[in-house]
Amino acid sequence: MLENAASMMGGDELLARLEDPLLYLIDVREPDEVAEWRIPGAHNIPLASLESRIADVPRDRDLVLVCAKGTRAQEGAELLAERGIVSRVLDGGMATWGSTYDQVAADFDGATVVQLRRRGKGCLSYVVGAGSSAVVIDPSREIRQYIGVARHYGWTITHVLDTHLHADHLSGARALAAESGAALWLNPADHFHFDFEPLADGKSIELKPGVDLRVSSVSVPGHTEGSTMYQLGDQAIFTGDTLFLESVGRPDLADQAEAFAHHLFKSLHDRVLPLNDEITVFPAHFGPGVEVHAGQFVARALGSLRHVLAPLALNEHDFVDWALANVKDRPGNYQQIVRINVGQAEVHGSAEDLEMGPNRCAIA
Repeated sequence: MLENAASMMGGDELLARLEDPLLYLIDVREPDEVAEWRIPGAHNIPLASLESRIADVPRDRDLVLVCAKGTRAQEGAELLAERGIVSRVLDGGMATWGSTYDQVAADFDGATVVQLRRRGKGCLSYVVGAGSSAVVIDPSREIRQYIGVARHYGWTITHVLDTHLHADHLSGARALAAESGAALWLNPADHFHFDFEPLADGKSIELKPGVDLRVSSVSVPGHTEGSTMYQLGDQAIFTGDTLFLESVGRPDLADQAEAFAHHLFKSLHDRVLPLNDEITVFPAHFGPGVEVHAGQFVARALGSLRHVLAPLALNEHDFVDWALANVKDRPGNYQQIVRINVGQAEVHGSAEDLEMGPNRCAIA
């Protein structure tokens, strides 16, 4: 590292200060890179333009420079230092941002729901616990996150569940089940090539007497054929990629977009929308249009989503037309990620590189 190297900021510190008005993020990547995937609130000044735009750099803010992995940001910080401007560098760049978590917890229907937010990827996962037991839903590959939550609350992880075969990120379900000794429950309609306990409609998990996390519908096909929801009493529903806060799941990743769009419409109207307006929807992802704040769940009451998501009011024909017309770029490396998650391939090289970029699981 060069003599004038800037000090580093870790992902957790960045996340803790993301809403601090003194923080000023400068993303030194090229505009097309930033348009693809960015940290909320970051200001784009490409490295090649930084010297000519030095007047745009505030002197009264805490400057943090960002790039893909840290190299360009370090060069930018050195350039600023030569002009007497102090800055820091996000250690690991966007790769670090893609693996930075925070969490929110609250009680629902006799259980505690802990939402873990993988902020850079827009991935949401959950630990749902009561008494001495807990269930983990949609874990990412950093399984220490879930083990740490369970340890904090004094829970034993008894079951690990995925809502569907993920295409945007590596699932941690198998690894977490192996590490914790928990049962791995999956929907066999997504054709996994490893051992698991197949889900059946109506199957329930008793966390403690009188508190069930029940499978309200094994078959909510549309995003994938094995898409599954889990319902906690009458207060919470974990919708996976079937229903988001800003849209619904895309039906095209298996190259059967029209058929899957019909399935998705039926799943929404037969399984999700008949639920009560007060039930809280906990999705598996959020997109760039969803604001995320410390201490607040990424979740909404189903009744409010009925009024803000226009596709939910469409008839089946119009819904399918809308879905087919609005699916855009697919997740990066999604075919390789699917092969790994289904058990047909192993991770070779860097998992961080494989997962770089946004999730792109919703219909835009």
